[in-house]
Amino acid sequence: MGRFHAVVCTTLMLTASLLPPDIRQAAAEESNPPISIEANRMVSQENKNSVVFSGKVDARQGNLTIKSDEMSVFYAENKGAPPQGQQNDQPANQVEKLICTGNVKISRGDWLGAGERMDYFARERKAILSGNARAWQGQNMVSGKTIVYYLDEKRSVVEPDSGANNRVRAILHPESKQKP
Repeated sequence: MGRFHAVVCTTLMLTASLLPPDIRQAAAEESNPPISIEANRMVSQENKNSVVFSGKVDARQGNLTIKSDEMSVFYAENKGAPPQGQQNDQPANQVEKLICTGNVKISRGDWLGAGERMDYFARERKAILSGNARAWQGQNMVSGKTIVYYLDEKRSVVEPDSGANNRVRAILHPESKQKP
């Protein structure tokens, strides 16, 4: 049961790692909000260093939400023991990557990303939406084959979709300069 608990705790920490550093720091200072993951099923695969959540997966922390049909969390074991007499502040397992498939939606505030798949790489802090990838900020929308988000850099790259004349698409709504 101890190993299972460590895997679940590591999985729950993943959502916090998706937040940009400034938001993570503010959340930590304001009492780190709890992380909630709900799914129809969870399978821990210790031999593959992974946990799979399936069936209407809904992960939340504060105003960050990830929804998908399936969420697989892959982690690396922390095999290094701390020197004698010192505490190990590192979690038992470090999340390496997250793969969400089927009806993926990730949102924070007025930003929403969607696609058929999302791959998140913890070390690079990079999320890749693919399969009819779309993102909205308020009314503005962008779409393409893939949308790569670099979380720490606050930038994204949209690659063209071959079905749309090999081009990306954006719809921007300029703010009205008229005051009500």
